[in-house]
Amino acid sequence: MAKGSEIPLRVTSDHNLAEEWELALVAQGLSPNLSRTGDGFVLSVPEEEVERALAGLSVYERENPPKLLVRDDRTQPPDLATGTATAGILLLFFFITAIGYPTVEWYERGSADSDRIVVGELWRTVTALTLHANLPHALSNAIGIALFLAALSSILGPGLSLALVLLAGAGGNLTNAFVHGSAHVSVGASTSVFGAVGMLGGLGLGRRGRKKVSRRRAWVPVAAALALLAMLGTGGEQVDVLAHLFGFLCGGVLGFLFAFLTPNPTGFRTQWACGSAAIVVLIFCWFLALG
Repeated sequence: MAKGSEIPLRVTSDHNLAEEWELALVAQGLSPNLSRTGDGFVLSVPEEEVERALAGLSVYERENPPKLLVRDDRTQPPDLATGTATAGILLLFFFITAIGYPTVEWYERGSADSDRIVVGELWRTVTALTLHANLPHALSNAIGIALFLAALSSILGPGLSLALVLLAGAGGNLTNAFVHGSAHVSVGASTSVFGAVGMLGGLGLGRRGRKKVSRRRAWVPVAAALALLAMLGTGGEQVDVLAHLFGFLCGGVLGFLFAFLTPNPTGFRTQWACGSAAIVVLIFCWFLALG
């Protein structure tokens, strides 16, 4: 006997939740189909099973409140592709500026010069993130980006993570410029690296807070992030400690906010839009710097 067309009933970005819906319908003798689209996981059933499926899902959801279905602590593998690709681009840009076209005034035009930022050259807060003093400086920041952006991307998705890390780095450089208020020049992606560290701590705090765990446990991610800041962001004579701190704080605030705004990874279109916007902003800032 031929079945009718399939009707979508539920959409979610949580694969585990979608599988639970599917199992609940299978247990009732129905024939659900689970497929993945750009918007998430779609649960469908044949047209003739729609009424029974809706009734079954309604009963299942009453017996399993949403708070029991949310899995904020599910472990996701690091998004090594995004972290590695971004680190590779940082290193490539270093070789372009230091070896390929050394006659271009990259550092004069793009460094985070506090005096010039406070009078309106805001593009420097972004362009400075792509400049490095030497190869060890570039390598250390590339490794940091590869590790922490990979971890962040596994939680928020690659495009959104890239945009937020760029925003945290720019925000850290802007705050640093106004706090110094005098001749101070810095370069490097480390402000964004510590923005990613702060974001991981803020996300952990926000998501544990939503689950109403004990206050002591809720602050564990922040303590871990602070420990990383102390170990990695305060050593060396030429380390810009304030830039690291402000990047960390900007990232922490963004992470805490997005723990509530995006409890689950956003869809493909949103990730693509955020990632594209970050790249466009970076290119535009360099256009202003060199124009």
